[in-house]
Amino acid sequence: MNAQLKTTMKVLLSIIFGGAILYWMYRDFDFSRLGKFMLDEMDWTWMLLSFPFGILAQTFRAWRWRQTLEAADEHSRRSVRENSIFFSYAISLLIPRLGEFARCGVLTRYDKVSFAKAIGTVVTERIIDSTVILFITGATLLLQINVFGSFFDETGTSIDGIINRFTTAGWIVTIICIIAVIAVVVFMMKKMTVHSKIKDALHSVGEGVMSLKKVKNIPLFIVFSIGIWVAYFLHYYLTFFCFDFTANLGIMCALVTFVVGSIAVIVPTPNGAGPWHFAVKTMLVLYGVAETDALYFVLIVHTVQTLLVLVLGIYSMAALAMTKRKAV
Repeated sequence: MNAQLKTTMKVLLSIIFGGAILYWMYRDFDFSRLGKFMLDEMDWTWMLLSFPFGILAQTFRAWRWRQTLEAADEHSRRSVRENSIFFSYAISLLIPRLGEFARCGVLTRYDKVSFAKAIGTVVTERIIDSTVILFITGATLLLQINVFGSFFDETGTSIDGIINRFTTAGWIVTIICIIAVIAVVVFMMKKMTVHSKIKDALHSVGEGVMSLKKVKNIPLFIVFSIGIWVAYFLHYYLTFFCFDFTANLGIMCALVTFVVGSIAVIVPTPNGAGPWHFAVKTMLVLYGVAETDALYFVLIVHTVQTLLVLVLGIYSMAALAMTKRKAV
């Protein structure tokens, strides 16, 4: 199977998986009332007020990226970095996870930044982002432990239940698989280091990953890292005030559903479509929102915010098309 076919299969499977979840959730939904609901029962002012925070989150990411790139001795223009971020999110709507490579490719194309080093800095960013979201998740879990317990019961994802289903043979097979994966990775790494070009590429990636050590202004880097997630949260939280049935749920409900939704989008579907809807809808129901209303909320909020990502992506492509490339 060639690389293009494998990529196509992955894209199709992610779309089918997300689509299957959405079909299952909305199979009995009355879409004929959706238009009237959006026109008569929504306060669009709050939706519009949420847009700047969605843009700000991506802009913070571009500003933080400058710090890690410069620490790796690579330099790019602010406009190119920002547009590469907007472009990457739009690309990920079509092919999940491709955006990270796309934004590095934009910097290589327009500002002659080392692609390998750029990838390394992105890896660093992902480690930092994962740390921040884990901290937020941990704090939220402690504050709303009863709600999370109900969520696990409702979805059948109790950790104890999963562990109890494993037989001795199951544990043995699992351990063997883990060892096999580690052995394959070690073997492949040894094989790759034989080739000088790949060694150079891995070294460049390593430089990018280790760029955090050389960041000049760590406090500012921390501010940007926290600012990204605060902006994402406000982008989401303000949409609660668009609907009567979520306006009074409070910031903790918003934080819990935000965390659950952020974890759900790890599943590789376009912009988390399907898993995000299911996770957020389930949590809203646990907070007392009627199921139909929860379905309205996740459908409208996710669709509108996805359209914002798409508009920013189109803008970035137009802006990059008018941007001159740096000379070698």
